[in-house]
Amino acid sequence: MFRRPRSFSLLVFGLWLLSISLLASGCGGSTTTTTASSNRVQQVSIGLGYIPDIQFAPFYVAQSKGYYSESGLNVTFHHGIVPDLIGSMVAGKNTFVMAGGDELLTARNEHIQAKNVATIFQKYPISLIVPADSPIKSPADLKGHSVGIPGPYGSSYTALQAFLYKEHLSLSDIKLQPIGFTQVAALLAHRVDAIIGFSNNEPLQLARRNVQVRTFAVSDYQPLISEGIIVPETTLQEQPQVVHEFVQATLKGLQYVIDHPEDAITLSKPYVPGMTNTQQTLEILKATIPIWQGNGTLGTNDEAAWQAMEQFMVAQKMIRPIQKVSDAYTNQYIK
Repeated sequence: MFRRPRSFSLLVFGLWLLSISLLASGCGGSTTTTTASSNRVQQVSIGLGYIPDIQFAPFYVAQSKGYYSESGLNVTFHHGIVPDLIGSMVAGKNTFVMAGGDELLTARNEHIQAKNVATIFQKYPISLIVPADSPIKSPADLKGHSVGIPGPYGSSYTALQAFLYKEHLSLSDIKLQPIGFTQVAALLAHRVDAIIGFSNNEPLQLARRNVQVRTFAVSDYQPLISEGIIVPETTLQEQPQVVHEFVQATLKGLQYVIDHPEDAITLSKPYVPGMTNTQQTLEILKATIPIWQGNGTLGTNDEAAWQAMEQFMVAQKMIRPIQKVSDAYTNQYIK
């Protein structure tokens, strides 16, 4: 998919004027503490790695419903595509970021000390998509066929490599077609035999055009860890309670979205400029809910999936072997 100053706390100040001065000069992405009367408020931020979108509804809902504020958190959302989201977090831009497990292993391979504390997307939301009458009956049939992807980067490219890896194929066995984000148009015009797209996006667009397709979710073939909440290890050591409160409030927002998708859209609208087609947004949200849910507890990190992903990434020479993959994640904050 897509995608670092150390978090720290300001000291409790004895003088009011001094506290105001220090708070005014605090870093925007760091975790800070303010004291207003007897209420202690933690200032935190999260880099979401993309433009405002309904995929971030759990965060918007947690904000709108007051779950963050009830936990003593004042949360700022930072949108925008950042080339090195995890690195920028560790360098001081954000307290948390939303990034994929494959991105995290890549970062840790470069000695960036960060950890996944809750995997929000329990399934990697990418699928292989072909026309219903295609001779491609499974990913194993891709050999010799043209496959359209945005480009040799990002989650679509990772998923394509995962399909090929699982079927003992290589990029040389297919006709790779970088087509930008025009997968639907390319498939409709028969410029490619298959496309790689988001499970909750391109199939819905094709269905609106009355085009029947077959889809193959990469998570059904090769385990991959998708988007989760990533935090610097220094923050885990210094402010574990802040991490716990943020994760719990976010998961509460996620559960609310699952239980009340229509209301979640209403609550998310102020955060997503230009969201006008409520029906299409609801379709996307309902298609995303199973991806968030997966087969287990919301936010959980699956040990076997992490191990399988590491093996795949090493085999594809994306990363060097990791001695202890379990150091990259924890489930203690989702409880």
